[in-house]
Amino acid sequence: MGTEFDTKYLSGFIEDEDLNGIESEVKSAHDILYSGTFRSATGWLDLPENYDINEFNRVKQCADKIRNDSDILIVIGIGGSYLGARAAIEFLHSSNYNFLGKDTPNIFFAGNNMSSSYIGEILDMCKDKDVSLNVVSKSGTTTEPAIAFRIFKNFMEDKYGKAEAKNRIYCTTDKNKGKLKELAIKEGYEIFAIPDDIGGRFSVLSSVGLLPIAVSGADIDRIMFGALKARNQFMKCSLEENDCYKYAAVRNILYRKGKSIEILTAYEPRLSIFLEWWKQLYGESEGKNHKGLFPASAIFTTDLHSMGQFIQDGSRIMFETNLIIKNSRSHIVISKDKNDSDGLNYMSGKTLEQVNRTAFKATVLAHCDGGVPNGIVRIKDSSEEELGSLIYFFEKSCAISGLILGVNPFNQPGVEAYKNNMFALLERPGYEGLKNKLCGNLPV
Repeated sequence: MGTEFDTKYLSGFIEDEDLNGIESEVKSAHDILYSGTFRSATGWLDLPENYDINEFNRVKQCADKIRNDSDILIVIGIGGSYLGARAAIEFLHSSNYNFLGKDTPNIFFAGNNMSSSYIGEILDMCKDKDVSLNVVSKSGTTTEPAIAFRIFKNFMEDKYGKAEAKNRIYCTTDKNKGKLKELAIKEGYEIFAIPDDIGGRFSVLSSVGLLPIAVSGADIDRIMFGALKARNQFMKCSLEENDCYKYAAVRNILYRKGKSIEILTAYEPRLSIFLEWWKQLYGESEGKNHKGLFPASAIFTTDLHSMGQFIQDGSRIMFETNLIIKNSRSHIVISKDKNDSDGLNYMSGKTLEQVNRTAFKATVLAHCDGGVPNGIVRIKDSSEEELGSLIYFFEKSCAISGLILGVNPFNQPGVEAYKNNMFALLERPGYEGLKNKLCGNLPV
């Protein structure tokens, strides 16, 4: 089936003339994307067809090894270096992946924060287990993963000795340069390359994401096949025939109509990290030059009991995009109670999936009546093929949307501000002048 974008519930918020009016901008964005202007950052466009098959096979071989010799895989990375992999694992398996009865390793993620409690808990869980480590960093000097890698590298060497530890450490890093690349060569670690022309938030379909995804037991060949189908499906520059471009256009139309927040919603808890991946993809790509939609997320029906009131009756500054999986894996039937003590007998015989789908329909109708536009991104099921399609759909629509907005969707200059301040305050050499400037303005 592939990924679809349904505009049925946008009627009254977006008219045909709105789509007609933005069509030339969509064409211009398409032309720029394929012009070579951003060649150094758009390797993901053709990745589903042109990926390095030798490296891909090495990913599968190493994943097999990790599954056979490890109880735990620790993935160290931040931002795009971990979000895509974690999102895919939970999408395909469960948000409770580590608690499932399975024959694959538990997978923990570190280097995405600097909490000593969090790191300490993972170290405790690893004490009596066999462990492998996958560190993902283009430079090797990003603060959070670099600190975590130093800690876990020492742990691995203390546990196994340097000779065996090197056989359990896998580095995904720059192909040619960087501190991590230098260390990996020196120590003899298995090395996977982050493609030069793919930025972190677009990298999930490279070895950045594929190694941990494969360790979870997922079929990465099917993921790439789904992404390839999406690449071919969303090639044509037509709002009528290309749902990927239509989604990008709709986002910009609603932004121009005063909607400054997009909420991506899902009705399956295992999609919660996928929503986080989406937030980074769009937030880091579009939030520039004081422009851009603020990407938010919600898991329904859970968040209807916390944010539902605001969405229904609060400031009219938002719209919703609903991520819907048509077919559920489980079919739990609500039973009949002879005393009807909870008043739910009117639901008896219905499946929980039916009730969840009804909640979605009821919510969309209520929110539209309340003045909140609703679009629907729909996929058939939670298979590898549909995941590959969905990832490609959002990546390409993000690029087109950012170009319509008038920003470079492939850089992230604002991310450096906090890093420079932190380096100065931690007394990194070369930042003395900035430290002196900051010290008088520090919050108490």
